[in-house]
Amino acid sequence: MNGTPHSTQHESLRTPPIWVDTPDALMTLMRRLDQEPVIAVDTESNSLHAYFEKVCLVQFSVPGADYLLDPLALSDLSPLVPIFADPAIEKVFHAAEYDVMVLKRDHGFQFANLFDTMIASRVLGWPYHGLGSILGERFGVVQDKRMQRHNWARRPLSADEMEYARLDTHYLLPLRDMLLTELKETRLLVEAKEMFAEVTAAVWNGGAFDPHGFWRIRGTRELDPAGLATLRELYLFRDREARRRDRPPFKVIADATLFRLAKARPRTHSDLGRVKGMTPYLIRRYGRQLLQAIAQGQRARPPSPPRQHNHRRPAPEVTTRYEALRAWRKARAAQRGVEPDVLVSNAALMALARRRPETLTELKAMGILGPVKRDKYGKEILQVLRQA
Repeated sequence: MNGTPHSTQHESLRTPPIWVDTPDALMTLMRRLDQEPVIAVDTESNSLHAYFEKVCLVQFSVPGADYLLDPLALSDLSPLVPIFADPAIEKVFHAAEYDVMVLKRDHGFQFANLFDTMIASRVLGWPYHGLGSILGERFGVVQDKRMQRHNWARRPLSADEMEYARLDTHYLLPLRDMLLTELKETRLLVEAKEMFAEVTAAVWNGGAFDPHGFWRIRGTRELDPAGLATLRELYLFRDREARRRDRPPFKVIADATLFRLAKARPRTHSDLGRVKGMTPYLIRRYGRQLLQAIAQGQRARPPSPPRQHNHRRPAPEVTTRYEALRAWRKARAAQRGVEPDVLVSNAALMALARRRPETLTELKAMGILGPVKRDKYGKEILQVLRQA
């Protein structure tokens, strides 16, 4: 069912968002948030534009006001720590996992009482889950997709950029109300809350440089030993340069260009110009260093392929149980009108197939399903395992 635009929400867009970039403004914001039982939150980072990614903007919405907080001007966001940890204040996000991870990583926040509108839409079986699609369908709002790749570290933000950022939270509170009503009507609220709680435990596990990452560049295993050694040196040079310039490595030199350089192994600036992807700018800026890396690679010992992780292939009976669980999940999800992983993840299905719990007590001891999903699906899962 299509929602109709909320006129009061559209009216409130006429008031500009409140920019927060001083300690006094932050304290004012904190006091306002502390008065609200429900607040909307989002973040913007510069992952596509920097080697050292960071949160560049935190958006908040409460009834009647939108706030844009500048973490680049305010290094200490500790006044907000109690807000995010307070179980009496519900924090509404859309697709919260990434926001939770980066806010924990950059500012040490901990989270309690979270409502994720994307998860809620999936639990309810809505046909679309992206915020842009939902805003268009339910509120008649069209977002500028060009902003999705914007560099949010740039200052000052334009009026259009601020407007785009505020839309990510401006409608989350009425959207949460819609979803909450539907979750209650369908008796799915408790299940959704269990999934919300799981998101609060998300932690950042990325960002570390892998010196062996060149093996993942497409075509690497086609190279001869000298080409592999050369690619390694080029890959290490690119990472050093990306760190120095605080740029994503792919924006320094593309993977495909590194591969072609390792394969061709040019000796002169003229030779560099014959390699596809080597623009005059790259030759002018990096030509000397690239030729040095190529020469060093041809003198170096070729790298050995990385040791393969010993992922033991499941025994035939484990595979049988896993496929039986997948078939059950597919049928059960179709009955509910949701995507299969809303019920149980693939990783959880494989763990169940390997361990093959026989009782609800054993299933609980595995710790892979929360109480709601154990109560809802536990007996069915055990029955599938017994039959398989």
